[in-house]
Amino acid sequence: MSVDAARAVIERGLWDGVYPVATVEVGDSGGATWQEAFGTSIDTLFDLASLTKVIATTTAVMRAVGEGTLRLDRRVAELFDEWRGTDRESVTVRDLLEHASGLPARLVDQPPQGRREFEHEICTIALEYAPRSRSIYSDLGFILLGFVVESGPGQTGVRLGSDWGQTGVRLGSDLNFNPPADLRARIAPTTPMDEDVRRGRTLVGEVHDNYAAALDGVAGHAGLFGTAAAVGVFARTVLNARRGDTHQPFPFSPELVAQFTTKTTVPGSSRALGWDTMLPTSSCGTKMSPSAFGHVGFTGTSLWIDPDRDRYFVLLTNRVHGAGTLEQIRDVRRAFHDAYLG
Repeated sequence: MSVDAARAVIERGLWDGVYPVATVEVGDSGGATWQEAFGTSIDTLFDLASLTKVIATTTAVMRAVGEGTLRLDRRVAELFDEWRGTDRESVTVRDLLEHASGLPARLVDQPPQGRREFEHEICTIALEYAPRSRSIYSDLGFILLGFVVESGPGQTGVRLGSDWGQTGVRLGSDLNFNPPADLRARIAPTTPMDEDVRRGRTLVGEVHDNYAAALDGVAGHAGLFGTAAAVGVFARTVLNARRGDTHQPFPFSPELVAQFTTKTTVPGSSRALGWDTMLPTSSCGTKMSPSAFGHVGFTGTSLWIDPDRDRYFVLLTNRVHGAGTLEQIRDVRRAFHDAYLG
């Protein structure tokens, strides 16, 4: 293990302009073993972007499955009245989690305003491929999952924005949706994309993703803010459960976590239920064990967990604040993990 080599990778990314600031936490089942901030303080909150998919939404679904209030094989057509058509009748909650529902990545037009309009657009958009014939990463599928786990069609009784702490994830000012104004000084800024109606101004504490913004900052695919330490608490909980610890809070049982982090049977896909799994070509790099799983966020965030090596890796940046490209942050992530693992 080489902290110095991994530190050098993060510093080089800073010097190369891939991101203006970054924080890191690496740890094992016992706790954090390395925390460091680059160009900022360690208590900086970042827009976690698609880490929301695994920390909030996947965990909420996992809880509902564990409680028996939602089945993975439940058809989406039973949950949403407008999900109709012979090409999509077979699509299930599992398919949404595995990005194998046939849904495209995003909508064609600008995002609508509000849940009802999003639900209509997603449920009626043409599918891109036959369900479970392949996997295409889709924000739309996780927006629907966010609606499912809220008190609505799924009847699971969890609201992502207000009481999603019921999922078992520890809530607080350092991990939440729509962080309060008094935390603005601790939040890393982001810059809207060109197609965002908010372009031309800096976002501080407002979600970067324009779909999540149209849903008042709370969505199944994005919206969560957090510090490296707060994400680390979540990571250790998942890591311990995946390593067989039966003393973690519900729904983080070894059985449920193993189920949700097992690679799909969809051809050519590395996805699990919400999570991604280890490929030597992915952001986790080449040195993690085959049991590793994780996720990344568009803003420059990533979380990887390796139960065989008893390690987790949190890397948070705001590369979308006038900084690096997706390819550059992908290279940094790979080099960071490989450098640490030696």
